[in-house]
Amino acid sequence: NQAVAAARMGANVSMIGAVGSDSFGKDLVDSLNHEQINTEFVYEKPDVSTGVALIQVDQKGNNSISVASGANFCLTNEDIANAFRSIGEFDALLMPLETPIEQVTHAAKMASKIGAKVILNPAPAQLLEKNLLELVDVLIPNEHEVGLLVKNKKTEVEMNLVDAAEKLISANVDHVLVTLGSKGSILVNRLNREGFSIPSFAVEAVDTTAAGDCFMGAFSVAMIEGNPIVDAAKLASAAAAISVTRAGAQTSLPYRDEVEAFIKEKTQ
Repeated sequence: NQAVAAARMGANVSMIGAVGSDSFGKDLVDSLNHEQINTEFVYEKPDVSTGVALIQVDQKGNNSISVASGANFCLTNEDIANAFRSIGEFDALLMPLETPIEQVTHAAKMASKIGAKVILNPAPAQLLEKNLLELVDVLIPNEHEVGLLVKNKKTEVEMNLVDAAEKLISANVDHVLVTLGSKGSILVNRLNREGFSIPSFAVEAVDTTAAGDCFMGAFSVAMIEGNPIVDAAKLASAAAAISVTRAGAQTSLPYRDEVEAFIKEKTQ
């Protein structure tokens, strides 16, 4: 979803991952190819099922997701190194945590060595070691994930999100952008430890599935285009706002011209 979101925003995208030798894997690769995404490094792992997700959506458009990782957890350091050698230089590495932490860390190290920005979406949520965090340029958790990252057991209502983000800055992350759904997002970095609030766009939500992925893809593209992080987050918020007005995951992801038209309409 994040790869498709970035491609629809105008980026040249290569996907590194793994699928099984089943119909789910074929369908996923076909879908990526349709979006003009380079799938040369989506490795087929025999005798392993493709990762799948069961998504439930309530009447308010909120979702809960159960994941069976499958082939995603068969990705190896060798797979990643092979992909990096062939791809050559690139601007940003965008990763969720749907592959083993060892491989996420290895990819982050390799990207950092060539000067690419490392953008990490810590989902599904888990504790992260400092050796990974210090490689991250922009960490983008949601309000639930940030609490787990700093071992804060309070709810997001009780927890000071800026304080939680500041702890991650202390672990050498350059920027922490906490997404808050319909409440927008909060940016904390080394220059602004008090936090900068970024508003969302008011829309009628139908299905929030893939809204976070949409935000990640759009943000990454806007950032590597040279936009300030606050402006990149605003564009990503607009893209995510459009996505929640549509049902489905990849089917809900907007194209760049749609996002720009939406922003123009909302700011007139």
